[in-house]
Amino acid sequence: MLNYILGLFSNDLAIDLGTASTLIYVKGKGIVCNEPSVVAVKKDGKGKRVLAVGKEAKAMLGRTPGNIAAIRPLKEGVIADFEVTEEMLKYFIAKVHNRRLLVRPRIIIGVPSGITQVEKRAVRESAYSAGAAEVYLIEEPMAAAIGAGLPITEPSGNMIVDIGGGTSEIAVISLAGIVQAKSVRIGGDKLDEVIVQYIKRKYNLAIGTGVAEVIKMTMGLPMPEERNQKLEIKGSNLITGIPTTLEIESGEIREALNETINALIEAVKHVLEITPPELAADLVDKGIVLAGGGALLKNLDIILREETQLPVTIADDPLTCVVKGAGKVLDEMRLLREVTIPN
Repeated sequence: MLNYILGLFSNDLAIDLGTASTLIYVKGKGIVCNEPSVVAVKKDGKGKRVLAVGKEAKAMLGRTPGNIAAIRPLKEGVIADFEVTEEMLKYFIAKVHNRRLLVRPRIIIGVPSGITQVEKRAVRESAYSAGAAEVYLIEEPMAAAIGAGLPITEPSGNMIVDIGGGTSEIAVISLAGIVQAKSVRIGGDKLDEVIVQYIKRKYNLAIGTGVAEVIKMTMGLPMPEERNQKLEIKGSNLITGIPTTLEIESGEIREALNETINALIEAVKHVLEITPPELAADLVDKGIVLAGGGALLKNLDIILREETQLPVTIADDPLTCVVKGAGKVLDEMRLLREVTIPN
């Protein structure tokens, strides 16, 4: 009875600590926070002081004076700045967790499948410092598969490709375990970076990652038979230094992204090649499920279908699969023991 009463007051949290965004799911309430993983820090004589977190801090990216830095504390899916990540977690947890309650929350956090022991410890310590009573870690592809509604506990092959901001997680899952997995440092940020470099090289124009993201989401990966789409962009001319407006075509963006997208497709093919034949046979009918923000990249599913000859579907609401999956695990103690990473 005591455990039941504590359960009602504990407000357990599931966190998708992403390179681009942090999402938080509260048991019984659903997703209560979806904010950019950005922290604005002011440096003065006393050290670093956090000025803003989330949406407010993202609005400052690339626009700050010398003594203020807008930082993304996670790089390629893992913690790059421990101190700032801790502050960010504290802020988000305090925002969603009812501080009047005496019970500290149990927290489950999604992490990349290729995470090292040192990185695992950094995530756990950040969560404990931010006020967690217990911390569980779940591999992102496992959480994404649960969130996408795949029957992960059955003895059959389920393939998930979770394309986040910093990494893409590719996994084949059966009987509540990851059979084969590969984590590649290709995600939304990498695609933005490739577009920035392409525009710089071809037009001597410097654009911000925000503009690159708009280009990526507007144009996607146009197919050869599609009509060429045009988009006006603004940037700074690298020769004259004067702000300039330029018109680009969708075919150029496909050309810019080709190499990076091909590397992602090769990683998917590699996981398929090393998957046991019995599970590979299941994938002929079930195919591949795409999750994460990258799943929304126009025509990516079609290209992957052509390259693998397997059915490819996009999960419902791909951006929230990881946090919803981790949230479902919180509700089922048996599953929690099966799918979380041992301490």
